[in-house]
Amino acid sequence: MTAASSERTIVSWHAHVYFDPASTRPQADRVRGGIAERFVVQLGRWHEVPIGPHTQAMYQVAFDVEVFAGLVPWLALHREGLSVLVHPNTLAPRADHLIHAIWLGPSLPLRADMLPESIEATEESPVVPNTRGGSRADNARPHDGHGPRQKPA
Repeated sequence: MTAASSERTIVSWHAHVYFDPASTRPQADRVRGGIAERFVVQLGRWHEVPIGPHTQAMYQVAFDVEVFAGLVPWLALHREGLSVLVHPNTLAPRADHLIHAIWLGPSLPLRADMLPESIEATEESPVVPNTRGGSRADNARPHDGHGPRQKPA
């Protein structure tokens, strides 16, 4: 196999924002609100109990590749002390979650046994944005919250 043929393509990204329902849900709600008002993403349901490979309560944020450069730095600065797992979706869920992942804040254990080695392209859910936070062009650049959001030239 050549290096070029073994390279993976990032289809989309996920961020999993972890919280404790008894003590840090308000922080998670503020982070979620900040994401919704600034970025065009798909906000997933609140999961108050562990689900799938995730060992703590969380919600998922699904986003397109071009949103990464704005959203991830914003999360790094505004995660309110919460742990956030950011991972690509390359049709290799186990590697995406365990090897190619970026942790913002302390990493948390994941259940590797719940993650398949690979999936078919038809099994990867497309990102269906359910927020209106700015235009797609604005999502490529983070907004620091100081002054109005500048329109691209």
